[in-house]
Amino acid sequence: MAVNITSIKTSSNGIWQGDDPLHFAFPLLILQTVLVLVLSRLLAFLFRPLRQPKVIAEIIAGIILGPSAIGRNQTYLHTIFPSWSTPILESVADIGLLFFLFLVGLELDLNSIRRSGRHAFSIAAAGITLPFACGVGVAFVLRSAIPGADQADYAPFLVFMGVSLSITAFPVLARILAELKLLTTRLGETAMAAAAFNDVAAWILLALAVALSGGEGTHHSPIISLWVLLSGLVFVAVQIIIIKPCMSWVARRSQDEGGESEFWISLTLAGVLISGFMTDFIGIHSIFGGFVFGLIIPKEGEFTGRLIERIEDFVSGLLLPLYFASSGLKTNVASIKGGKAWGLLCLVIVTACAGKIFGTFVVALGCKMSLTEAITLGFLMNTKGLVELIVLNIGKEKKVLNDETFAILVLMALFTTFITTPTVMAIYKPARPGRHNLPHRRKLQFSSSPPSSHDTKELRVLTCVHTSRDIPSLINLIETMRGQNNGKTSRLKLYILRLVELTERSSSIRMVRSARRNGLPFVGDRRDPQDHVAVAFGAYAQLSHVRVRPITAISSLSTMHEDVCTVADQRRVSLILLPFHKHRSEQSGDLENFGPRWRAVNRRVLREAPCSVALLVDRGFGGGEQISSVEVAHGVCVVFFGGPDDREALEVAGRMAEHPGVCVTALRFVSGNTGGEDERQAVKLKPAPSKNEEQSYTFSTADVDIEREKELDEAAIAKFQQMTESKAQYEEKLVRENVIESVLSIGRSGDFGLIVVGKGRFPTSSMVAKLAGRPAEHPELGPIGDALVYGHGVVSSVLVVQQHDMIHSDEMPVTPVPVRDGETTATDGHRTMTEP
Repeated sequence: MAVNITSIKTSSNGIWQGDDPLHFAFPLLILQTVLVLVLSRLLAFLFRPLRQPKVIAEIIAGIILGPSAIGRNQTYLHTIFPSWSTPILESVADIGLLFFLFLVGLELDLNSIRRSGRHAFSIAAAGITLPFACGVGVAFVLRSAIPGADQADYAPFLVFMGVSLSITAFPVLARILAELKLLTTRLGETAMAAAAFNDVAAWILLALAVALSGGEGTHHSPIISLWVLLSGLVFVAVQIIIIKPCMSWVARRSQDEGGESEFWISLTLAGVLISGFMTDFIGIHSIFGGFVFGLIIPKEGEFTGRLIERIEDFVSGLLLPLYFASSGLKTNVASIKGGKAWGLLCLVIVTACAGKIFGTFVVALGCKMSLTEAITLGFLMNTKGLVELIVLNIGKEKKVLNDETFAILVLMALFTTFITTPTVMAIYKPARPGRHNLPHRRKLQFSSSPPSSHDTKELRVLTCVHTSRDIPSLINLIETMRGQNNGKTSRLKLYILRLVELTERSSSIRMVRSARRNGLPFVGDRRDPQDHVAVAFGAYAQLSHVRVRPITAISSLSTMHEDVCTVADQRRVSLILLPFHKHRSEQSGDLENFGPRWRAVNRRVLREAPCSVALLVDRGFGGGEQISSVEVAHGVCVVFFGGPDDREALEVAGRMAEHPGVCVTALRFVSGNTGGEDERQAVKLKPAPSKNEEQSYTFSTADVDIEREKELDEAAIAKFQQMTESKAQYEEKLVRENVIESVLSIGRSGDFGLIVVGKGRFPTSSMVAKLAGRPAEHPELGPIGDALVYGHGVVSSVLVVQQHDMIHSDEMPVTPVPVRDGETTATDGHRTMTEP
C-alpha cells in the first residue's frame, strides 16, 4: 500500500489524547532501536563462548527480526516495522554506516600498506582475482537458475557477484586477529596488509558496480557510467591533493591546543557528512565519501585517537545495529525454497571458500610461508561480515540482486565469518613465549640472614594495575615491602603490568596495532604523558630508588590471566600483586564493585600463576594518597594460623619489617581450650564435589604430612623472630570460642592500616579447617580473608597471600567432619586437623 510520506507526523500527543505512539515516527523509531539493541546484545552474550565477533550477533538479530523469523507474523511486522517507517529507519542507519566507514578509513594506514611489501600485495591480488573470477562464474549459474535474477544488466550483476565473493572484511578480521593474539605476528601483519589492499580494491570495484548499475534497475547509456567514474576519480584526487594537507593542519592545530577546542572535531565530523553528500551527488554511494575522507586523516598524533573516542561508541553501539536490522528486514530466508535453491546456496559457499582459500594458500606458499600459516591465512582472508553486508545491501537497493539472491549471499557471508575463528584456533596454535619454563615456578625467597652491603639477592614483584584508582594503595604497599634502602639501590625490582581490556572498539584495536607486539605484553619504553600509571610509578621509582619496568598487556578478559602468568614467568618474579575487584566508596566507606569480570581474571591468576600471589583489598591504605618513603608510618599485622599460605604471609611481613617506617606485629592464634569435649577435637576435611566453587571455600586435596607441616610452621616462626628481632613484635593469641570474632576485632580496632593473612588452602590448625563449611562471599580470599573483607566495622586493608606450591595446587570444596574418639583416619585418604 502506498504511503504519503508527508502525512507522517514526528511525535504524538500521548495516549491520553487518543494518539497511538506506534503511528508516529519518533516513538516508533525509539521502540525499534531498543528492540534491536536488546536482541543483538543478548545474542552477542550467547555467542561469546564461541569467540565470535559482535557483527555475527548483529546480523543474526536483524534476520530474526525480519520476515525470516518473527516477521512471519504479519501483525508484528506491520505494527513494529510498518512499510512507512522503513525510510526513516534506513536514514538513521545510513548515518551510522557513513560514520562507521569513516572509522574504517581511520583504521587503515596507507603508509603501513605501502611498507608491507610485495608479499602482502601478491597475496591480496590472488585473494581478489580468483574469487572474483569464481563469482563471475557463479553469477551465470544464478542468473539462469533463480527466477528474476536476469532482470538486472549483466555488467553490474557480474561485478556485484565478483565483489561479494572476493571481499575481505578488514574491521572484522582485525578483531578476530586481536582476539586470537595474532594481530601483529608475521601471520597477522600479512593478513592485515593483504586485507587492507583487498579493502581498497573492493571499494573501487564497488564504486564501479554502483556506477554501472545506475538506479532502480534502469538501463542507461555507458557514457553516464563513465562520467560517474571520472567524477569519482576527481573526488579522490581533490581529497588527496587539497583536503589531506588541510586535515594535517587541522590535526596539528588541535594538538597544539591540547585537544581543548571542540571546533576541530566538529569541523571534521562535518567533513564526513560533506564527503558523503558529494559522492551521493556524483552517483556513488555516500559511504564511499566517508571511507575516503577517513583514509586521508593523518594517523600520527593524538587527533585520530580523539576522533575515534568521540564517535565509536555512539556509532558502533547504537546506530550500526540499526543498519543490520534494516538489512534483516530485507532478508527473507524463506525465499530459498526447494532443494535446488539450497543447492545453489551450497554452491556459492563452496565457491567463495575455495576461491579465497586456495588462491591465498598457493601464493602464500610461494612467499615461503609454512604450510600451516598459508592455510590459516586463507581462512583469515575468507572473513566476510559487515563489509559484505554493505555490498549486498547496495546491490539490493540498486535492484541488481533480487530477494532470493540477496538471501543466499547473506547466509554465505554469515557462514564464512562464523567458521573463521574456530577453524583458525583448530589449525594454528602459535607457541606463547615464556610458558614453557614450568620448572622455574617460585615461592618468595628472601635472604636467610640480615641484609648487608654485599647482599645481592633481590625480590622481583609483578604489580597488576586495572585503573588509576589502584595506584596510591599499590605504591604504598610496594613501599612497605621495599625493605632497607641505602639511598642508591634497592633489593626490590618492580614490574608494573597495566591490564587493558581488548574490546571491539576501534581505539582498542588501534592500541594493539601501535604496540606492535601481537596483543602480548609489551614494554612501554616511551612514556605517554597521558598514561597516569606510567607517570605515577615513574615518579615513585625516582623518589625511592626502586627499579621499575612498565609493561602493558592488551587482551580480552577471558585470556588476560595468560598475559599475567607469561610476564611472571618471563621476568622470573617471586610475587604477583593483584588489586581486588572492589574499592572502598568515598561516600559510604563500603566496598563497591568496579568490574565484576576482573574477579574472574584474579581467580584464574590465583589458579595458574607460576609464583606466589597476593590479593590486595584496599580500604584506603596509606590514606588513599601516594606518599613518599620518608612519610611511611604504617601499622601492619600478620595473622598466623599455620600452613603454607600463612608461612608465605609471614615472609611478606618479614620483608615489611625491614622498612624503618613500618611497624609489624605478628599474631599467632592458638587454641585456648582447657577442658571439655571440644579440647583437641580433630576435624576431617572430606572432598565435596557437589558444592559450588563460587560459593564455597576450596582447600588443597593433596595428602600431606600434618606433623611435618607443623614443624615447618614452628621453623617459620623462629626464623621470623630471628630476622626481625627488635624490628617486629610477636604475640600468641588464645582463642577459646569464636575465631572469626577474634580476627574481626583486630580489623575493627583501627590499630593497623594493613592486615596480612594467608589464603589457608592447607591449614594445620582445626580452627581454620572448621571454617570450611561457612558460606563464602568470595572464596578466592579464603575463610579468614573473606571474613575480614566483609566483616562489619572493619577499617583495615587486607592482603591475602597464596604461596605457590605444586603439591597444594589442586583445590576443591570440602566438608569438615568431626572425628570422634576411637575413629580411624589413617587409611581414609583424607587429612585430619588436630589442635597443636
